[in-house]
Amino acid sequence: MSNPLPLTDSKRLPWIDSARGFAILGIFLVNLASFHGPYFLYGNGQNYWGLGDPGIIQMLLDIFFQASFYSLFSFLFGFGMYMIYDNLSAKQVESPRKWMVRRLIILLIIGAIHAFVIWYGDILITYALVGLLLLLFLTRKNITLWVWFACLLVIPVLMLTGLLFLTSLVADTSSLANTAAINQALQHYGEGSITAIWQQNATDWFYSNNVLNFFMITCNLLPIFLLGVLFGRNRWLHDITDHRKILQRWWVGSLFVFAVCKAGPYLIGNPFWLQMVQDTLGGTGSAIFYLLTITLWYNKAVKLFRWLGYVGKMALSNYLLQSVLGVLLFYSYGLGLYDTLTPFQTILVGLIIYPIQVLMSYWWLRYYQRGPIEWLWRSLIYQKRLSNKRAL
Repeated sequence: MSNPLPLTDSKRLPWIDSARGFAILGIFLVNLASFHGPYFLYGNGQNYWGLGDPGIIQMLLDIFFQASFYSLFSFLFGFGMYMIYDNLSAKQVESPRKWMVRRLIILLIIGAIHAFVIWYGDILITYALVGLLLLLFLTRKNITLWVWFACLLVIPVLMLTGLLFLTSLVADTSSLANTAAINQALQHYGEGSITAIWQQNATDWFYSNNVLNFFMITCNLLPIFLLGVLFGRNRWLHDITDHRKILQRWWVGSLFVFAVCKAGPYLIGNPFWLQMVQDTLGGTGSAIFYLLTITLWYNKAVKLFRWLGYVGKMALSNYLLQSVLGVLLFYSYGLGLYDTLTPFQTILVGLIIYPIQVLMSYWWLRYYQRGPIEWLWRSLIYQKRLSNKRAL
């Protein structure tokens, strides 16, 4: 039996790294609203910065960014999980699932440190837990995956959308806000000690990850993971020339879902009860559209996409770095900008920081094979100190 090792650079798909790097940009621009204030979590669900008029910037974020990039990252997570499992199986590694479970448990630990010490908005814990469910599907037939994908993605959305619509007929759901929680978060993050911030992190994490929310998140993430597995199993993103026609059909279909589910609700006033359709169906459609746009156009804009790829190759390190920078900029133990910037200024922060991350990633990868957290993660998985320096 072979000794399992991580994939080498020569086996990586550069358009996948570019898509992952693009996802890191979109995730940061959306997360900045949560770094900046408590309204996205405790507000009315439609305004990321306060309870007034959201404005054009939020509309653009909502259509082109919100739910699109964590969906893109989720697809790539499922795709990557299958490729790793396939690589382990091809090398006849004993108990590939054992390696995958270890990988996910270590990710869970990294996520827990991130969520409770740095920022409550962590997604890694959820990825690790839902990833354990994904292991049950890695060897199932394609038709089984398609059925689970369709049912998990569509049925909960339609049921919840129907309930929200019926509720909207008898109550005003457009201005829901937890004022007490907003004020507490403003005090702790804006003026509190580091202990108060850690306590607030825990409060916010458990609030956003209660049993019902976790069930809904699972119904959102697991089908996107499954779609990534299906793309990986059929190698549609490996042999682009051979599969160009099917990728183009997916591109057109995803653009249609993107337009109808993401932008469409604004034609009727963007009612709150359509939020699940926007985020789940529209977010999945826009994610696939972005991925396939990068894939199909990679060779025509290779220089641009290569720069995104540097960030994508060390996506975990860059994701965690964004959280560190976010809390240092906005929380009281840093610059204390919590709830003080305009939406434009908040987005500008992201547009300034991300190019710096691109350059930092380029510099780092000149001397090292993997990002620092990626190296640590893989060393723990393989239970040995892996080499990381490049031979210059």
